Amino acid sequence: MSDAMYVPYVAPPAAPPAAPPEASETPHPWDEAAAGWDRHSAMLRTWLHAITQQMLDACDIRPGARVLDVAAGAGDQTLDIAARVGPAGGVVASDISPRILALARERFQRAGFTWVTTEVADAEALTLAGAAFETDFDAAVCRLGLMFCTRPQAALAGLHAALRPGGRLGVIVFSEAARNPCITVLMDTARRHAGLAPLPHAPAGSLLSLGPPGLMARLLAQAGFVDIDVRPVAAPMHLPSRSVYTHFTKSAGQPVMALLAPLSAAAQVAAWHDIEEGLDLYSTPGGWVGPNELLLCTATRPHGRP
Repeated sequence: MSDAMYVPYVAPPAAPPAAPPEASETPHPWDEAAAGWDRHSAMLRTWLHAITQQMLDACDIRPGARVLDVAAGAGDQTLDIAARVGPAGGVVASDISPRILALARERFQRAGFTWVTTEVADAEALTLAGAAFETDFDAAVCRLGLMFCTRPQAALAGLHAALRPGGRLGVIVFSEAARNPCITVLMDTARRHAGLAPLPHAPAGSLLSLGPPGLMARLLAQAGFVDIDVRPVAAPMHLPSRSVYTHFTKSAGQPVMALLAPLSAAAQVAAWHDIEEGLDLYSTPGGWVGPNELLLCTATRPHGRP
């Protein structure tokens, strides 16, 4: 599908509350952001379409392949994977949030992709028996999820174990802070309103934690991968206005939501006002263009080694 087929983003109407997780499932903090991610799927698809296709191409995802999608979220990239592998293949979509995975499952069912199954699982514990994962996948992907792992090396070890020898891995994460100023505005302003000092560097498990130069390549090598390629990709977000971006962040940006949640309603309004003022720097006569840079990371599980 060509980029020309994507229509300009229009802010979605208010959606009803997402269905609660099944009684047997334990709610997760990311559940609160699940409906927001689902409602903004069209926006995210437009923003991430090009780099997602690059990742899937690099992983050689083709008809009949078996693919693991870790931290699948609302399942946008999973739909693309399922379309590529077809009914002769298979896809396992996993996420730590039962609520967001339930919304993704509904999308797969509406699309008729019966060859997609879902697993509620922690990306840092993919090799646990309780996750019921198969092994020998032809490819594994993780789009904008690995940076939220406080132990990314554990997640990469699990991905390595899930792949067959020669299987391909594709990961997308944010690059360094200087190349992602919108995130810096969001986090620094939210921390200031929460009464917290600025952080000297991104802590483990945060949005920009895997962005420092050379870090992803080292982690992939330590996990046993070869044919490692880490390349920066400019990914500006084109939206009608800054308010559309803050609307998305209010409902889907779990790290910012968590920082502002303890504040009073009035204090939250003040915080979001300051955030919008900071983001106004990227307003243009034709709309709002938020600079972002992502890292497209690909690698291979080698033959002949465990």
